[in-house]
Amino acid sequence: MKNSKLLIFFTGLVFLFLIGPFLMIFLTSFNADAAMRFPPSGFSLQWYERAFGVRMFRTTFWISLRVGIGATLTALLLGVPAAYANVRYRYRGKAVVELLLSSPAIVPGLIIGFSLLRYFVFTFNMPIVPGLFIGHTAILLPYTVRVVSASLRNFSVEVEEAAVSLGSSPVHAFFSVVLPNIQGGLVAAFILAFITSFNDVPVSMFLTGPGVATLPIQMLIYMEFYYDPTISALSSIIIVITIIIVQGAERLLGISKFM
Repeated sequence: MKNSKLLIFFTGLVFLFLIGPFLMIFLTSFNADAAMRFPPSGFSLQWYERAFGVRMFRTTFWISLRVGIGATLTALLLGVPAAYANVRYRYRGKAVVELLLSSPAIVPGLIIGFSLLRYFVFTFNMPIVPGLFIGHTAILLPYTVRVVSASLRNFSVEVEEAAVSLGSSPVHAFFSVVLPNIQGGLVAAFILAFITSFNDVPVSMFLTGPGVATLPIQMLIYMEFYYDPTISALSSIIIVITIIIVQGAERLLGISKFM
């Protein structure tokens, strides 16, 4: 009994350590004063109104949304065939390919961002938005490959072989049998990759430029000049939307088993 109470106590401490910063951000977003401080001195919704009213937040939100969706879809188009080849086939150099596909998740984001800045922007003079698209696709590819690979391993290869033995071509079997049965993994990969792209800072920090930035970078720029609860309000909105998306997908598809 004592051990169970001690376990509950330490679990509560860990939970408080993890969720405490988010609670502080959420509470400071309702502060009545023009300062981001805790505990709040009053209750006000003015900072939520300001978060929606600042034009640069709206502009960078749409940039982050377009880059995130485009990079996620591209990472899926590249990651699904790569995952299928790694799971279903054995070939020479497979370990090297798997390492290369995982490298963007292993190498620090600052190094990836600087490398992309050096070679794509400085060398090829690439515009900002295409550079962001390529950079985000690179960092999302490991997540799509890993999640789709886990989904493929949970899907019995005998079902696909049965379709081929009944006259279906391998390509037709892939699209008509494999993809419908791993749709939960595809949704999980899309959600995980999109959230990673939308919240990315290290790579985006190197690839943004004058007049073009993602929402997280614009939030950092805003905090250099203002220290009001607008950032707390905007952060709370992003947190709530992320929780709704993830929990909704979990209830509908049970995506946690693929992550």
